[in-house]
Amino acid sequence: MTWLASLLVLLLVPSAWTGAARACSPSDFDEQDFADGAVSSRELAPGLSPAGAAAQAGAWQPAAPMLLARQEVAVAELDGRIYVLGGIDGTPSFLASVEIYDPATDSWSSGPALPVPLHHTTASVVDGKLYAIGGWSDFFATPLDVVFELDPQQGSWVTRSSMPTARGSPAAAVLDGKIYVAGGWPSARARDFAVYDPATDEWQTLADLPSGRNHLGLAAAGGTIFAVGGRTALQAGVGNVADVDAYDPGTDTWSAVAPLARARSGLASVGSASRVFALGGEGSAANPDGTFEDVEAFDLATGSWTPLPDMALPRHGIGAAIVGGRLHVPGGGPIQNFSVTATHDFLDLSALLFPKLPALSLPAVLALAASLGLAARRLRHVASASRDTQRSRH
Repeated sequence: MTWLASLLVLLLVPSAWTGAARACSPSDFDEQDFADGAVSSRELAPGLSPAGAAAQAGAWQPAAPMLLARQEVAVAELDGRIYVLGGIDGTPSFLASVEIYDPATDSWSSGPALPVPLHHTTASVVDGKLYAIGGWSDFFATPLDVVFELDPQQGSWVTRSSMPTARGSPAAAVLDGKIYVAGGWPSARARDFAVYDPATDEWQTLADLPSGRNHLGLAAAGGTIFAVGGRTALQAGVGNVADVDAYDPGTDTWSAVAPLARARSGLASVGSASRVFALGGEGSAANPDGTFEDVEAFDLATGSWTPLPDMALPRHGIGAAIVGGRLHVPGGGPIQNFSVTATHDFLDLSALLFPKLPALSLPAVLALAASLGLAARRLRHVASASRDTQRSRH
């Protein structure tokens, strides 16, 4: 009856559930589990809906603030650390500086500065190297076609082949070792979509976005590229869209999928094995500051969006990265247009996979134990009868 005693411990002592889950602990999951498909939405606790799991996942948690408050940043994960590129500070000045967050020490350090100040740029990682593509270095006058590559082992940025067209506020995502860049400004380039192959240092122009937009999100999940939200005008919050379109690299075609709950731009988007996350943004009529706290997850299996816990501080001009099963958002602007924060917080995505199980009351435990004991006796009886039948045949 050792198994029954163990079960009673789990039922009577709520913390034992946590310990049991910790045997394959959420902290054992890293970003590769989410990126490479080792963890999927189908591994949610049986009977627990994504919305129910989200509710149990808890609120956003604070982490070490950035060294410098900034918005309109580009964010990416590289070798378990988070890189934040460029942006705009509170002066406002345009930044070339780079910050690096180490989750192991919950601390920030300065990284190799970009060759030029960049804001509204992108950050992507392929084969251990970091890429910054597009953006502006001025007050929205001259969009750029630049491509800069950082090898952390070398410690300096190098210039690579330029984008086919110059664009500020595009969005980028990585799929199968290639960097896809969509949308941006000026309006004539807002439907542009191209892919960069770092291995060959070559660009290829692809099928245009279904509709032109800038300040959008782009994420890769399940072999598909998703263009999320954005806006049709350069002015903050003007022409926001809730559209989400999916790109199939195999056919070079786009198709519409379920839209966001609310139209927003200046948001962050990042993908995992089975989900696309959309966070924050600007253009909210419901918030006097004009920013969104919304966090949504698109489930590839169901084709629908699920709300996750709201960001503690609504903001725009952000990027996001998943490290160790945690969704991190550093910096951004808490007020529409020009504002900055050094805030850095995270949402524990592993809590979606290992929600805390409820404790049962003592009467419920005793009733369950009695039922299990009865079931065990019946199983022994069936097994004994089966053995007797087999012996009689011989």
